[in-house]
Parts: sequence; structure tokens; C-alpha cells
Amino acid sequence: MEDYRRIADAVAADIAAGRLRPGDRLPPQRAFARRRRIASSTAARVYGELARRGLVVGEVGRGTFVRAVAGEPALADPGGAPVDLQLNFPVLPEQAALLSASLAAVLRPDVLAEALRAGGATGTAAARTAAADLLARTGWRPSPERILVTGNGKQSLAATIAALVPVGGRLGVEALTYPVVRTICARLGVAVVPLEMDEHGVVPDSLRAAAVRAVYLQPVLHNPLGVTMPAHRRAEVVAVLEELDVPLIEDAVYTFLSDDPPLAALAPDRTVLVDSLSKRVAPGLTLGFVVPPAHLFDEVAAAVRAGGWTASRFAVEVAAHLIADGTAAAVQQAKRADAMARQRLVAEKLDVRADPRSYHCWWELPPPWRADTFTAAAAREGIAVTPAAAFAVGAAPNAVRLALASPPVDRLGAALDVLARIARGTPDLGS
Repeated sequence: MEDYRRIADAVAADIAAGRLRPGDRLPPQRAFARRRRIASSTAARVYGELARRGLVVGEVGRGTFVRAVAGEPALADPGGAPVDLQLNFPVLPEQAALLSASLAAVLRPDVLAEALRAGGATGTAAARTAAADLLARTGWRPSPERILVTGNGKQSLAATIAALVPVGGRLGVEALTYPVVRTICARLGVAVVPLEMDEHGVVPDSLRAAAVRAVYLQPVLHNPLGVTMPAHRRAEVVAVLEELDVPLIEDAVYTFLSDDPPLAALAPDRTVLVDSLSKRVAPGLTLGFVVPPAHLFDEVAAAVRAGGWTASRFAVEVAAHLIADGTAAAVQQAKRADAMARQRLVAEKLDVRADPRSYHCWWELPPPWRADTFTAAAAREGIAVTPAAAFAVGAAPNAVRLALASPPVDRLGAALDVLARIARGTPDLGS
């Protein structure tokens, strides 16, 4: 039998030579297998290999298409597009002045001497108390003694997954999820299992069928959908997790924009909450937090240390000062107002799915547009957006996510006008 990678190489050569153009639909896998005189299972591996290389994308109910822009996965690093609606970096014009006054205290010789010492997974007592105040929401405040600190939110996720799921184990994730989680799992040798979603978030019955060691969820201001679980769904999800005796990893990175309580308030002995300062304060201050239940604390702390994911003492001291003097809270409140203003602007121009408190929205594209060709058309206009395939575990819906935080408001408005104009037109697959 011909090696499936050689067949994938041949299809990749057709794409590179232009014999298969962006937007072209590949034949169904059975038809492909008949033409190549290979087994259907081999055809499935070919299509999987092409997707892994970033050359094709599968869309629910539509088939497999040649990507408009092949290459690295979306959501890697800040790009060079004039208008970045791909990555969310909320930095307000006034916040540098706010932070400057607070950080002056850190540069006093006595404070700086402490800040330059070696750090650890538990930070300092003052930092843990400050973090508990920052992370607190209606009806819930974590115990300072149960807070761990890492270099950033991604490291908090990596340490938690490493602690809860062994190599070869399975982690349940929403069918549309934060892309970095998939990358972390691939590095750790953990399989991701998609969990069905509806308009309220993850479907509880899908948890029963998944057979996983742990579950990763974003119950508040879900990325990319912007969905927040209503109270009845939260209760149903927690009940199923209790029934199955499965731990939950709760990603709370966008919860600073909301007062909704975390799932950790309903299931404190089952939930490891993960958060960071990158969205709350600034992307250059990436301190991460992990709040495990008492019986998992040592295991998660050991994973933080073993992974080399402990935070620098300097970052810990900076964060503690920003929180203690109220600067972080002031920035957070200003970002809430900013996010809502940007969502009002979107609502005037596009028909999208969004929570009015969120910094992102989900746009289900009108026909005949497909997510990949729309992304390419936007890129030609100097606007970076993210196709659904970047978030999908499996086949992707025909949608894009718009991240609203990075451009100035006037440029955001102009970019939304351009996107609306593109959507009213038709794809130019030959360009």
C-alpha cells in the first residue's frame, strides 16, 4: 500500500502549483479513495495529514476545502496586519499613566531588593492575598493559601493539564475551544475530546459519553463564541461532573469583564480555576494564577515547579502593588466600559453573536462565503480575522471570530465597514 504521506505530498504539490486553488473542494474521502485505489482509512489519513500541514480545512456539512492561506496555524504571534482583529490585546490609552504611578513604588530600593529575589510557585503572602481580592467575584473569593502563581496564563493551563491528565490520557474540551489548549495537549501527549455545545455552552450529556480524565471549560464569556452559561446549565454541568467524579479546569481569563460567579463557586472541591493578568491589566504583564482545591494543591504545585513555570519575583511584586493600590481594579473597570463601547459599534454594523460585555464576537458568514476565503479577502484589505478552524476540534463551522480589543476605536469602526462590504460581495477564489 502506498504510504499516505506520499499521497499527501502529491496533493500538496498540486496546491503549490496552483492546480488546486484556494477554495477548491476536495472530493469526498470515499471518492478520493476510489480514484487513488486506496483504502478509505488511508484516504482519511491523507486528509488528516493535509489538515495538519495547514493546507486544507474541513467544514461541517460542506466538505474539505483548500485553505486560502496555507501555513502556520492561526493565533500564533502578533501579526503585521494594519488592523489586527485576530488577537485580543486590550491596552487602553490612559492605562500607561495609571500604571506608571503605581510602579514607582516598586522601584524604591527596599522594595526592589525583595523583588529581585528568587520566586516560587506560591509567590508571597502579600501577593496571594492581593490575588484573592482580584479574582473574587459575586459570592466567591478564593483562599489565598490555595493560590499558585506562574509566568502567564498559558503556563497555568499547562501545569494544570499536566497535573490532572497523564500522558496518553483524554481531556474533554468544548467543540470550539481556545486553540492554545490543543497545542499544550499535543506537547504533553494528551488527547483532546470534543464536547457538544449548544446556545448555553457545553451539553451535559456529552460529558457522560466522553470518557475523559478531566474537562476544560470556559463558562463565562467563552472564547470564541462569547457564550456565558446560564445558572441552570451550570448546575447541570456540575451535577454530571460530580456523578462522573471528573475534575474541571475552569478558564477565567475573560471573567474580569463580568460579575458572573465561577463554576468553582458551585464545585469548589472539583474545580481548578485558571486566570492571568494579560487581559485584565496588560499583555506585557503576564502573571498567571492557579486556584486548585486543597486535595490537588500539591500535585498542581509540583507540576508548576517541574515545568519551570514559576513566575519571576519581580512580576509578583509588580502585580501585588498594582492590585493593592487599586490600579488593577481601575484598569479593569475602564476595560469593561471599553469592551461594551466596542460591542455597540459592532452591533451597528454586523449581524454577529456576541455578549455585550465581551472583547470578541462570532460571525456566522452569509453565503456564498466560507470562513477561509473570507479570511483571505479580509487580509487583502489589511484586516486580520480568525477562521473557525483555528478553534474547532474536528470539523469547523462557517464562521470567523473578530477580536475587538487591539485597534483604536476609529480604526475598528472603519475595519468593520470594510468587512461588511466584503460580506455583501462574492468570493474571488482566483486572486
